[in-house]
Amino acid sequence: MNISSIESFMNIKGSVKNNCKDVYFLRIVGINKEILREIELMDQVLTEKMQAGNGFYCRVNGLPKLAALQDIEYYSKAYENWNKSGKQGITIKAIEDNKIIRDVLGNACDKVLNLFHQEKSELNNSIEKNFVVKMLYWLEHTVSKALHVWLPDTSRKIVFSEISKKQEYLFCYLLTLLGFDVLLLQAGKDIDRELEVIGLSVKHEVKNPTQLSIPEYIPLKYINNNSEKNYDKYVVEKKTSTEAVHTIVNTRVPERDRRTKEMLSAKARKQEEVLQNMENSRNLSSSSTRQEENKKIRTNTSPIVHISDPRRQKENQRIVSNTNRTAIERQELKYEELALLASSVVQILIHDNFGNPIGGGSGIMIGEKGYILTNNHVACRGNFYSVRIEEDEHIYRTDEMIKYNSVLDLAVIRIHKTLKPIPIYKGAKKLVRGQKVVAIGSPLGLFNSVSDGIISGFRVIEGVDMIQFTAPISNGSSGGAVLNMYGEIIGISTAGFEDGQNINLAVGYEYIQTFVQGFL
Repeated sequence: MNISSIESFMNIKGSVKNNCKDVYFLRIVGINKEILREIELMDQVLTEKMQAGNGFYCRVNGLPKLAALQDIEYYSKAYENWNKSGKQGITIKAIEDNKIIRDVLGNACDKVLNLFHQEKSELNNSIEKNFVVKMLYWLEHTVSKALHVWLPDTSRKIVFSEISKKQEYLFCYLLTLLGFDVLLLQAGKDIDRELEVIGLSVKHEVKNPTQLSIPEYIPLKYINNNSEKNYDKYVVEKKTSTEAVHTIVNTRVPERDRRTKEMLSAKARKQEEVLQNMENSRNLSSSSTRQEENKKIRTNTSPIVHISDPRRQKENQRIVSNTNRTAIERQELKYEELALLASSVVQILIHDNFGNPIGGGSGIMIGEKGYILTNNHVACRGNFYSVRIEEDEHIYRTDEMIKYNSVLDLAVIRIHKTLKPIPIYKGAKKLVRGQKVVAIGSPLGLFNSVSDGIISGFRVIEGVDMIQFTAPISNGSSGGAVLNMYGEIIGISTAGFEDGQNINLAVGYEYIQTFVQGFL
């Protein structure tokens, strides 16, 4: 049955037949005073019904931001177990003892992912995992009470405001697969055309819309202070012999990702052995032999041309060939040339649920398709990010955190823009103390400041190998680039000691290379 108004959404109840329930997914696009009055009436009627034990109702202005590390770890584990089981059932806190709903949720997530794959051709495992983790978190933090008991004829209605992003919209569709009636109040931007053609929801446009905002839902306006207890009582009274209701207490203690550390340590040792073998092979040739070979190579090539623009790796290297081998001749860049790479380092502003700025950091362009590397302690805060690029007046807003690792303090976020990545050092020679470095970031909000220094040591902090360097950084530099003199990333600025003089730390290129595989 097609519905086209808030009133019809409020009153309709889907029938149940052969264990299938009719559900309704409606979008109201535009707003005026009449719509506001209908929202007020809906809030009152459905909240009072819920208090009386007749169904579930909730209205949400925006979805919560997944930021706490213990939540990220918990829902990541739920995703991994689901994957291992062949995508049969997902266990989250609210439905731990209900196998039927776990299976329903597993099937629903699989169906939503199929749609996600169709609309996102470059989808990889990290993006898929991140999406499912967010859906599970949103589910438990918006409708957990409705998940405690699952009776087919129960009315479950949820209303969202301003849902336009693909992941959020597909999450709303997931709710319909779980038996919820869903209403989207689109006072501003509606979903894109690519989502509308899928045909998941019914659209109704408001006549004579005005510039008004949708008020926050305040249940206490319509119910007494015992509303939470009343709904819990309803849940207990409605339970069946096979559907247990219990109090969920999260006793999990956040743990470090040991498997990640072991994997990275093994890779680092293997890479170190390869580099050492390469170095030993080079030492077998005398310096005079190498000089002679270099002369032969130069005689077979065109004259050397100095390239001043260092922003692309090809412009930092000249490939010189003869009949036997290919040699790569690199040139150290001047500080003025290295400073040009600031155009590939971004400033990240972090916002809370209300859009207020609560902090900032830096990020490094690593992939042309909008991928930006930063620190996990930058990305895991707040509700969304504003990304600023040098010589670009546009501010890019995003809440896409594609990948994260709390042990290494690394994360990848994404904006919708084609970027110019900085190449990552491949480890031709081992980094040494005294080696010159340049740091680019936004210390104290001073956009894309450039400073120079040296590598002053190598430290192990909480089991992670880190580079100690002297180039000055401050709060806001986190996530910025630490470069060698060839314009390559050798580290990402991560921490500093306030009581010390230019004692700063960076996660090294070995970890970065492993972490960003698939994004370069």
